[in-house]
Amino acid sequence: MRASAFVPLFRARPKTRAYATAIVEPPDIYDVVCIGGGPAGLTLLTALRSSPVTSNLKLALVESQNLSPVRAWQPASGHFSNRASSLTPSSVSFLSQIRVWPHVDSARVQPYHHMRVWDGLASSSAISFSSSSPPIATMTENPNLQRALLQRLDELPPIDVFDSTKVATIEDGPPESSHGTLDLSSYPSVTLSSGKTIFARLLVGADGLNSPVRKYAGIHTRGWDYERHGVVATLKLKDGSHGQGGHGITVAYQRFLPAGPIALLAMPGNTTTLVWSTTPEQAAKLKSLSSEDFVAMVNAAFRLGKVDLEYMSHLDGGHGEELAWRCGVTGIKEDEARIPRMVGSVQDGSIASFPLRYRQADAYTSFRIALIGDAAHTIHPLAGQGLNMGLADVQSLVGTIEYSVEHGGDIGDEMYLDKYNSAMWMQNNRMLGVTDKLHKVYGVGWGPLVGIRGLGLKMVDQMGPVKGWLMKQAGGIVT
Repeated sequence: MRASAFVPLFRARPKTRAYATAIVEPPDIYDVVCIGGGPAGLTLLTALRSSPVTSNLKLALVESQNLSPVRAWQPASGHFSNRASSLTPSSVSFLSQIRVWPHVDSARVQPYHHMRVWDGLASSSAISFSSSSPPIATMTENPNLQRALLQRLDELPPIDVFDSTKVATIEDGPPESSHGTLDLSSYPSVTLSSGKTIFARLLVGADGLNSPVRKYAGIHTRGWDYERHGVVATLKLKDGSHGQGGHGITVAYQRFLPAGPIALLAMPGNTTTLVWSTTPEQAAKLKSLSSEDFVAMVNAAFRLGKVDLEYMSHLDGGHGEELAWRCGVTGIKEDEARIPRMVGSVQDGSIASFPLRYRQADAYTSFRIALIGDAAHTIHPLAGQGLNMGLADVQSLVGTIEYSVEHGGDIGDEMYLDKYNSAMWMQNNRMLGVTDKLHKVYGVGWGPLVGIRGLGLKMVDQMGPVKGWLMKQAGGIVT
């Protein structure tokens, strides 16, 4: 009997070769990545989102600090931050155009319409500025402005916010690979502390004096340290609300002392902000005083002569009694047309200081890079122009990006970015130069120079057109 053939129930499939396919995540490419979430950086992103021309750009913010406390900022009634800025009419107008100003708490804002500036070594040499509308400037706390910017951003199409996140590295992106990935070698590649990597068609440095973006771009800065510190504090005036100065309008006061200027800038009610430029040693001494002695030194700085003030600065205590005695002996009269009202107290925890510097970047742009604010320039606070210069940077850069988008250009191309650099570098350089020369001229106690500068100040005070031009420059109104 012949055996039947074996028929398998299942046929074995022919062997096939298996390939492993790697899933490549698409790179996160943004049109604009802004490093730094201070007032300048937030204003840039808000302005770009507010513009019909740039509203569809893909935007990202990287900020090392947690922005939640800024969003939730609710200070106690009557307490004011010592981080306050004097905004020019031009800055307020720009913030209004992008609809940020309505979000600023107006009860915590104070415009001033009159300013008196005088020489501490020649008290008869003074200059006064007045403007009813618009005001000379408007004081606001920086947290008030930052919160308003975040509130305005929340009204607009969302941007990607990486807060509580530091920049780990900035380097050139990778070239095209054999697997067909994009060539990103011309794009800045930003690796975050979270491990995430993002790419930018335009990387904006709003990251301050020691800007990592500026370092990546290889842009150098020039300048020097002033060997001076700015002492700031929030003060309360003794009698009622602050200065009408005999003019029926709020007054700001600034006196040039040999070590640097001291200024009182009005805030709402009887609150005022102090900015006092002095030596590091004197700044440390002021911060070590009791509240009562600190207040006495501020009052003395607006009233006493050089010798009396130097004597008081070396005391370890009893400044209030010493001031009262010296004011009585010298016959100083309280006249708000000349000097501010007496300060009565200092807000607890508000006394602080910071070093003063002059810095100007060699350029504000390079390929796919733009610098704004303190990343581009750092200025002496005597003219109150630091934040205003940063906001002017933003306004100019936004206009440059709009022009590029409207003409179908690459927003990171130097051909377009040079428009911003050309507009702002020289404008800021002029302001930096003026404030630097004022600091140096008024820091000299040599008799003949004191007389010459006093005469010059008197002459300018009597020349209406010159004063008007100076006010326009300080107010950001370029003609």
